Amino acid sequence: MAERSAPIGVMDSGVGGLSVLAEIQRLLPNETLLYVADCGHVPYGEKSPDYIRERCRHIAGFFHAEGAKAMVLACNTATVAAVADLRELYPTWPLVGMEPAVKPAAAATRSGVVGVLATTGTLQSAKFAALLDRFANDVQVITQPCPGLVELIETGDLTSLALRQMLLGYVQPLLAAGCDTLILGCTHYPFLRPLLADLVPADVAIIDTGAAVARQLQRLLGANDLLAEGPAGDARFWTSADPETLRTILPVLWHKSDDVQRFAL
Repeated sequence: MAERSAPIGVMDSGVGGLSVLAEIQRLLPNETLLYVADCGHVPYGEKSPDYIRERCRHIAGFFHAEGAKAMVLACNTATVAAVADLRELYPTWPLVGMEPAVKPAAAATRSGVVGVLATTGTLQSAKFAALLDRFANDVQVITQPCPGLVELIETGDLTSLALRQMLLGYVQPLLAAGCDTLILGCTHYPFLRPLLADLVPADVAIIDTGAAVARQLQRLLGANDLLAEGPAGDARFWTSADPETLRTILPVLWHKSDDVQRFAL
């Protein structure tokens, strides 16, 4: 059995999962965190499920070798493609995935119209269709694939005119359809909350699942008697792209300048 002081592995196709990593650190400050940004293979949203599963197996094996006591797939597309496969490979390992916040959004909407911003891979998945079947029978859900957003966020661009125009183009049809609740269905998109606040009316609710994932991780660790007592070690970062690129972006998205190592492709 893993020790309570063992680290937690968190992965994403790129830097988007840092939004989830921040929620985990906020809720579980005694935990030591490992983060792999698979930036050399971003975006996952346009890749095949088999390709994504292979990447996730590779990263899970790395975390296992590093002694991680749990793993978080801080990526909706990776969860759709790989979480069942990983749970079969590692049946005793606490694994937490992501899913778009359809249930809370359906409860929050007043107009009965919910908009979803997500990657093509997430929106086309059977898992997303099942979420709609379970929780969205009484509301209208309008989906909006957002090609290009992840790539801009990966550069640390959160404010440019190009980003603003792209995001506006994705949001406007949802608002025109009467949506009063927006689901951020990709872990990259919470970094756009300040920009979204400028683009949508103040009474439009913006919902993501980072905090819920942190709470689920806390529950699983508690159930397995794996909650750390602290103090936490420094977070450690790896990327499958140029480490210097992630070093440049970390102060923007993580608000710290931590060490970054190259992750073996």
